[in-house]
Amino acid sequence: MEVKEAIYKRRAYRSLEYVEITPGIINSLAESARLSPSCFNNQPWRYIFVTDPEVLKNMHSALSTGNEWAKAASMIIVVFSKKENDCLIRDREYYLFDTGMATAFIILRATEMGLVAHPIAGYSPKKTREILGIPEEMNVITLVIVGKHSSEMNPLMTESQKEVEKERPERLGIDRIIYLNKYHD
Repeated sequence: MEVKEAIYKRRAYRSLEYVEITPGIINSLAESARLSPSCFNNQPWRYIFVTDPEVLKNMHSALSTGNEWAKAASMIIVVFSKKENDCLIRDREYYLFDTGMATAFIILRATEMGLVAHPIAGYSPKKTREILGIPEEMNVITLVIVGKHSSEMNPLMTESQKEVEKERPERLGIDRIIYLNKYHD
């Protein structure tokens, strides 16, 4: 699969079924993040790949209402870092950008491997740190919910989530996100 195809196939599906997460899958996803670019090659990203059924169950308590569907995850990737891990140039903190790029590499590689890798914002960073022993100074940036796409709707999804599942949500037009040479309204 070419990168372009992975970009087009990537979807934030919520209907998941179990898939065995092998050491090979974890190593491939980790290697994809490891090769991502970063400011001065600082590599600020940190990940916890949660696959143990008991730890996954504990992580359910960190999910926000509306993300109950994520309980079907075969793996949760916890994405975290801190600003001191990367370039600090005046008021510019690069760690979020660089960690986002590395996480995008993971998501695209997962897509290429036939997996769903759905990043979410609906979780408690505090509970996540407590469950996994992540130090307080670390910023838990996102959780990536990983599984195999299921053709059957997850009954824990809301009606609006079920609608979005059927068809890719509409994207903004290029003319709304790209400017040539200068910003304009």
